[in-house]
Amino acid sequence: MSQPDSEAPFCLPRLPLTRLPNKPLPQGTIDTHFHVFRSDAPLNTPRSYTPEIATTADWIAFADRLGIGRGILVQPSVYGLDNRVLAEALAAFPKRLRGIVVIDPETNAGEIARLDGLGVRGVRINTRNKGGLPLSAAEKLAAAVREFGWSLQFQINPDQIDDLAGRLPPLGVRFVIDHLGFIPLTDSAWRQHLPALQRLADHAGGYIKLTAPYRLTRDRGYPGFAEVVRALAASHPEKLLWGSDWPHTELWSDMPDDADLIDGMQDAIGDPALARKIFIENAETLFFGR
Repeated sequence: MSQPDSEAPFCLPRLPLTRLPNKPLPQGTIDTHFHVFRSDAPLNTPRSYTPEIATTADWIAFADRLGIGRGILVQPSVYGLDNRVLAEALAAFPKRLRGIVVIDPETNAGEIARLDGLGVRGVRINTRNKGGLPLSAAEKLAAAVREFGWSLQFQINPDQIDDLAGRLPPLGVRFVIDHLGFIPLTDSAWRQHLPALQRLADHAGGYIKLTAPYRLTRDRGYPGFAEVVRALAASHPEKLLWGSDWPHTELWSDMPDDADLIDGMQDAIGDPALARKIFIENAETLFFGR
């Protein structure tokens, strides 16, 4: 059993999927960002939140109903360096799932090779949550995973984007920015951060996840999100990824509806050819290319 943590409140439960999106997702859609949690898996202490249980089987049911073909399971901060839940999910669904782990920067090549064989394709650096790896780990991790073709995935604050735009390209690995770098959407504040995100995507290995607009603004309808999606799609259509962010951890009010989120994303994208890139092709290149 996990130790209690008074500073890690329970997340809201996810909403049931009561309807399908207005337009079906492109056939073969890849969900590049979701988490799973098991009741028998110990949680980190300290941690930033206490999750509701949402198992791999729950995600499979969710994905099947929406027509999502494959997924990228991302190690949540509440499990720290213990990747067992993720590894067991990959082993159970080797054709359908790939994974992003959190590992000690000193992890040896043999262990990285073992994880690679399971379907792991990246390491997550998370400066926003207790239990996450810091930015200072990037150089050592890049050296460790370079030969395996893994990416580094970053959950960061918007004031760190400029630093990363100069720091990441020389590392020689692909990199992914989670949740649009948490740029604020309210009052068009995103405009000052957009150029730095575009500079990251200018590099051959730079990708951006168009995920979790509810983390970027408290305003209903997420004003500004569609504008950011369209601006990035106009400049970097081959560098954008879609993810559900299921089951929407670390929320204590205003749990989003998944069908509404997908409707908003599809409306913002518009063009079917662009939709195939964002929902399928870019993720296929990054995570399923071998």
